[in-house]
Amino acid sequence: MEVKAVSKYNRISARKVRLVANMVRGQKASTAFNVLKFTPKKAAKLVEKTLKSAVANAENNFGIDKNDLVISTIMVDEGPTLKRHMPRSRGMANTIRKRTSHVTIVVESQEKEVKKSVKKEKDEKPKEKSVKPDRQVRAKEQK
Repeated sequence: MEVKAVSKYNRISARKVRLVANMVRGQKASTAFNVLKFTPKKAAKLVEKTLKSAVANAENNFGIDKNDLVISTIMVDEGPTLKRHMPRSRGMANTIRKRTSHVTIVVESQEKEVKKSVKKEKDEKPKEKSVKPDRQVRAKEQK
């Protein structure tokens, strides 16, 4: 079961958030929380907040245990850019781009795989080797 959480319009560039997102992609949720807790970046707090939301959605809406959750997908997209102007010399102005980002995290429950033991039955006969038809005829003639 996949559960999703989205955080929109975060006032940080998508490029900076992707650095943190790549660190936790594919990890278990509990491991990801530990990594994010000790990452000294603003983006780590934003990703952690979104991950907490995804885990809470899984627990409350679907009754999934938080210890079984794995981050299956984490996407960081660009949001709208706020454009501001900074005055410069000789009456000019430069554009200041204040970038935003959207963080999407999809978690899914890690299914515990049960290994099936394959047992050979003693009554089975060994398989005969396939022989080409013309060789079968020759084998019969030789007998």
